[in-house]
Amino acid sequence: MAEQSPYVPPKVWTPAASGGAFANINRPVAGATHEKALPVGKHPLQLYSLGTPNGVKVTIMLEELLALGHAGAEYDAWLIRINEGDQFSSGFVEINPNSKIPALVDRSGQEPLRVFESGSILLYLAEKFGAFLPTDIRARTETLNWLFWQMGSAPFVGGGFGHFYAYAPEKLEYPINRYTMETKRQLDVLDRQLANHRFVAGDDYTIADMAIWPWYGGMVRGEAYDAAEFLAAHEYTHVVRWAEEIAARPAVIRGRKVNRVRGKPEEQVAERHQASDLD
Repeated sequence: MAEQSPYVPPKVWTPAASGGAFANINRPVAGATHEKALPVGKHPLQLYSLGTPNGVKVTIMLEELLALGHAGAEYDAWLIRINEGDQFSSGFVEINPNSKIPALVDRSGQEPLRVFESGSILLYLAEKFGAFLPTDIRARTETLNWLFWQMGSAPFVGGGFGHFYAYAPEKLEYPINRYTMETKRQLDVLDRQLANHRFVAGDDYTIADMAIWPWYGGMVRGEAYDAAEFLAAHEYTHVVRWAEEIAARPAVIRGRKVNRVRGKPEEQVAERHQASDLD
């Protein structure tokens, strides 16, 4: 068999068929591909999402707020099937021009307010309800440090390691090694922090934990890319301890079910419009 020639980038890049799990929705431009309005339910908070790690952040936050007794956090969660291109509808692009889940509309005021990017949604809800974000400047800043750490790190874990390890049409050693190295470094960063703290930002459970747990907690628990053994995740003992504690929280158990269409049938609730939908 003839040896394949190395890839030489052209002077000007043009789109080409890439293959892989998401080839049918990848494109180099933004904007809507079709006209379709988004549904609106009975609650002020309307969430449009999917049960991916980024989507789970927000449903956990909402369920945690409800568990604290914040009745205003009642919400409708509508399923956005990203493999089918729902995120490119005109209605979705109107609330998130970046066409990524999750996206939230708060209709409790005089005018609807859109909130997109999972970290922004967590911060918005924390400030709206005065929960899971400390008011002390030092503790607040530490929480936001870790929230933005996750937002900045996730592309390496999801778009990098997850893509090349689990979704790319062929296994390539260089990118897998490159992103495995970075993923393990991030796990080590988190493990060192959790060696001296019960939760990521200190003694209190915050939006930082809600942002980080669906990605890194799922990874060490063997739920992300089926890669726990490959990453030797058991070595990050403090991350494992933290991940198991959060996984046992009732609101986390409930939040993980919302907009989920994979896994065990009893853990899948495609849409959520009232609390009893999760029972």
